[in-house]
Amino acid sequence: MLKRLLKKILPKPLLSTYHFTLALLAALFYRFPSRRMIVIGVTGTTGKTTTSYLIAQLLELAGFKTGLSSTAIFKVGEKEWLNDKKMTMLGRLQTQKLLRQMVRAGCAYAVIETSSEGILQHRQVGIHYDSLVFTNLSPEHLEAHGGFDNYKKTKLKLFKNLARAKNKVIGGRKIPRTIIANLDSEHAADFLNFKVDQKITYSLNAKLTGVEPQPLLAAEVQSSAAGLNFKINGRNFHSPLLGDFNAYNNLAAVAVLCSQNISLEAAAKLLPETKPCPGRMEIIQAGQPFTVVVDYAFEPKAMANLYQTILKLKPANGKIIHVLGGTGGGRDKARRPVIGGIAGQNADLVIVTNEDPYDEDPAEIINQVAQGVRQKGKVENQTFWKISDRREAIHKALSLAKANDLVLITGKGSEQAIAVKNGKLLPWDDRVVVKEEIKKMAENNF
Repeated sequence: MLKRLLKKILPKPLLSTYHFTLALLAALFYRFPSRRMIVIGVTGTTGKTTTSYLIAQLLELAGFKTGLSSTAIFKVGEKEWLNDKKMTMLGRLQTQKLLRQMVRAGCAYAVIETSSEGILQHRQVGIHYDSLVFTNLSPEHLEAHGGFDNYKKTKLKLFKNLARAKNKVIGGRKIPRTIIANLDSEHAADFLNFKVDQKITYSLNAKLTGVEPQPLLAAEVQSSAAGLNFKINGRNFHSPLLGDFNAYNNLAAVAVLCSQNISLEAAAKLLPETKPCPGRMEIIQAGQPFTVVVDYAFEPKAMANLYQTILKLKPANGKIIHVLGGTGGGRDKARRPVIGGIAGQNADLVIVTNEDPYDEDPAEIINQVAQGVRQKGKVENQTFWKISDRREAIHKALSLAKANDLVLITGKGSEQAIAVKNGKLLPWDDRVVVKEEIKKMAENNF
C-alpha cells in the first residue's frame, strides 16, 4: 500500500533517491553480507533463471555451499524453495536478509539473478558482486526503461560498477573481478568493454577463431528427449536439460566453473548430475496419454527458442495445443500480438487466456494477443479460443488433446501466483492445476 502511494506522490528522481537510500540502509542493517561470499550476478534478456540455477547446482556439486536468488528458486545451502514473490529480484531489505541467511549457513557463493528492473530500482545497491554473467540482449521491459537503449544502459551499469569496485579478499585470497559473456550476442563487446581482472567468453560459433581470450566453444550440439549432448573445446558433455537453446545456458554455467579454477574435465563429470529448473521446459506426467509441457517463456525470443524444441518433441502425427496470455502492468504491450503470432504460426490449436493482468483490463490484453493469433490464419472458436479463466483454458486444452498430441502452457512456469489489480496476488501454479485437471479427466476416463 505504502509502495503504491509513494509511486503516485513522489517525482521519479525523488523516488529513485528513496530506493537508493533504502538499499544502502538495508545493506548496512544486515552488515553487508555480500562481502563475506563470492557473489555471481547473472543478467540478460533470456536464460538468466536457468543459468543461475545451473551455476548454483554445479558449485554445490563441486563441494561449495551455495545460495541462490532467482525468478524460480531461492536457495540457502541445502534448503531450496520456490520463489512465491512474483519478483526476479526481491526488495532491498529482503535481498539483504537472504544474503545474511546465506552467510549464516556458511555459503561460500551467492548466485543472484539480476534484472534490469531491479537495477532500475537500485535493488543491486549494497551487493558486492565479484563476477557478472551476460547471457544475451533483446527488447524487453521497454515501457519501464523508455526504449531499448535505456534498457541496455541499465544493464551496463552493473558492469561499470564491477569495474569500479575494489577486489574482495576472502580467507586471505584476492577475488578476481570477472566478466563472462555470450560472444554470439551482437551486444557482447559492450558488456566486455570494462577493465576487470578476468574475462571469459563462450560461443556456439565453431568458426570463431583468432579471438582473445579464446572462448569456450560448444560444437556438435545434439538435442533429444534425453537432453543435450555437445562438446566444449573438444571435450564431451551431457546435460539433462531439453532444447538446443539450453546449450547457451550450460555453456555459461561451465564458464563460471572455469572462472573459479574448476577444470573442464571436472565440469563434464558434474553437468549430468544437474536437474532442470522448475517451470522451464518442465514435462508434466500425470498418467495422461499425451505430453504436457509448462514453460515460463513470455517474450518473443524465448518463445521462438522454445518452439525449436517443441516442434522436435511433437510426434509426427500429433497436434500442438498452446495456452498462453500476456503480461499486464504496462509491460511491453507491443510484444502481445507478436507472441500471439508465434503461437498462431507454430501451434495447431491456440487458447488465449489470462496471465498476470495487474491493473490492466484482462480482456484487452487477451484481445491484443489474439490479434496476433488471428493474423496467422487461426479462426476463433475453430482453431483458437479466448477463455479468460486460466483454469478453464487449461482444461479446454487438455480436453482437446488426444494421444500423441502436445499441450504447451507458457507464461508462468513455476510461478506461485497470478498478479491482479491493487497489488493482489492470487495463489497459482500451472503445474499443479494441470495435474488437478488431468485427475478430474481420468476419473471420467478422459
